[in-house]
Amino acid sequence: MKQLHTKFSEQIDPRRVLPEYPRPMLERGSYYNLNGLWEYAVSDGGGGSTEYDGQILVPFSPECALSGVNRKILPEEVLWYRRELPAVPLQDGEHLLLHFGAVDQHAWVYVNGTPVGEHHGGYLPFTCDIAEALHRRSNSDADILTVKVVDLTDTSYHSRGKQKLEPSGMYYTAQSGIWQTVWMEVVPENHIGRIAFRPDYDDSKIRIKLYSETDEEVTYTICTPLIDTDRPSNPEDVPLAATAASNRPQILLTGKAVTNHAFSVSLPDFKAWSPEEPYLYYVTFETSRDRVQSYFAMRKCDLQSGADGVPRIYLNNRPYFQTGLLDQGYYPESLYTPPTDEAMTADLLSAKALGFNMLRKHAKIEPDRFYYHCDRLGMLVWQDMVNGGSSYKDWYVTYLATAMNQLHIRPGDRFRRLLSRREKAGRDEFTAEVRDTVRTLGSHPSIVVWVPFNEGWGQFDTLKICSLIKKMDPGRLVDHASGWFDLGGGDIQSIHYYFFRYRFKPERRRAMALTEYGGYSWSVPGHCTHDEEYGYQKYSDSASLTAAFQRLITDTILLSVREGLAAAIYTQLTDIESETNGLYTYDRQICKMDAEAVRECNRLMKEAGAYSP
Repeated sequence: MKQLHTKFSEQIDPRRVLPEYPRPMLERGSYYNLNGLWEYAVSDGGGGSTEYDGQILVPFSPECALSGVNRKILPEEVLWYRRELPAVPLQDGEHLLLHFGAVDQHAWVYVNGTPVGEHHGGYLPFTCDIAEALHRRSNSDADILTVKVVDLTDTSYHSRGKQKLEPSGMYYTAQSGIWQTVWMEVVPENHIGRIAFRPDYDDSKIRIKLYSETDEEVTYTICTPLIDTDRPSNPEDVPLAATAASNRPQILLTGKAVTNHAFSVSLPDFKAWSPEEPYLYYVTFETSRDRVQSYFAMRKCDLQSGADGVPRIYLNNRPYFQTGLLDQGYYPESLYTPPTDEAMTADLLSAKALGFNMLRKHAKIEPDRFYYHCDRLGMLVWQDMVNGGSSYKDWYVTYLATAMNQLHIRPGDRFRRLLSRREKAGRDEFTAEVRDTVRTLGSHPSIVVWVPFNEGWGQFDTLKICSLIKKMDPGRLVDHASGWFDLGGGDIQSIHYYFFRYRFKPERRRAMALTEYGGYSWSVPGHCTHDEEYGYQKYSDSASLTAAFQRLITDTILLSVREGLAAAIYTQLTDIESETNGLYTYDRQICKMDAEAVRECNRLMKEAGAYSP
């Protein structure tokens, strides 16, 4: 396998790795970034490790080049991390929170040998309160953080996305351990732990709920957007509230509320958020001892029907065709972890420059800053839940399912052995992760659709899961079964179009969307990691690839858009390992199609989809 790098690797300083504030929707002045060089060790699964193997650059996983380790972690092995914590002054009643953006897959956390927390699941953030485990600062003992990690990857039922210990085709290199930012903050005992925003577009209100340990009065201040909502990085631990001083927004209104109790704020002359005008409102919440900064947007995404009775996806009460890309978020030098903050924004800007207004975030949850950039730059997101289950039976969920779909046969989700969901523990774990995903990401205005299942990978209780999501988040659409195994639920009739002839057959209740199509492949010499080439139709140069894409749009997709197709998602944004069907090469250096031709195709689809007879 050839090692590739994006240009962003050249920007990495081991002393300042991903230094940006990792959670812009709940931002405090207290911020200690723990990314950088840690010690690591790999043991055979026995007791604690006393000797460490070397250094690893956190938060890059040991399997990737940027970590400096470049070693596969096997299911029977234990990965250990260790580093000294910086001295943090604490006042009476203050707590020190240790945050992990994500650790793949099971993590146990210790400070000075004392257990302070554990977390199961490789994709969601978790927090440990470590104040009680710290040494008293009256002595010179250093505080030592140790993290133990076990990753079963695809040998169990846990959520794993596209990771595989033996990657090939549409499955990619497995990664382990810490893969998102590790950081600390000082908080009062009763602090704001979560913020939930829900825009009520038609009633001109934003509905808000702040979560804290006990009820407390809070003052809120809502302002116009910052001049530049991408706040500067904070290399010297200066409170972030001070860094925004030069971008003072205009105060719109202030008021009071109580934490743990939902409240509404009227915005009679609000400005709507859209991909074309991603307007964000800036808000500060203050209690007696806590102060956080956040943002929200006013937007609505729902189904409505025109005079022809065909349901379409509307944005802010207007028909809005969503032309998207499948985005799996892999990088050749760092796998799951974006090498820099700029790497995330570059992918978004590349997609927007080609005329796309939506990404389907496929089988992965990104760092929170990814969604922040989608919010501020204007990119709609269809968010997949991360798939799990025991080993997939591809003959059933891929090949036979494709044929059954073409013949309009709905096999349902009752065959748990065939859909790799026999273990009750795995079903319970997935359900809990669905809840946590909606809670964690639910306030981002860019996310407009939840996708719980893809092509039968670990699918079960589909309608029940769909109902759970709808109850938790009634303001978003649900694509309950992307690809195959459609049970008639959710808001979207979801079709994957690769092999058979596609015909548009609208329903009267759900909108129809091509949630994957294309997958045309061109393996560009010098920009591939593998000799083998995986894709659905193969081409040998940019001209033939572009011409095939244009024919697909004009001869098939565009006709369906005029009849009511609501969205179309091309596979995919970039190449990934041997799967070479990206618009861009894996190293992001080459756009494989003619950019103007792609923009024109997207323009035609958006214009056709904006009309509602």
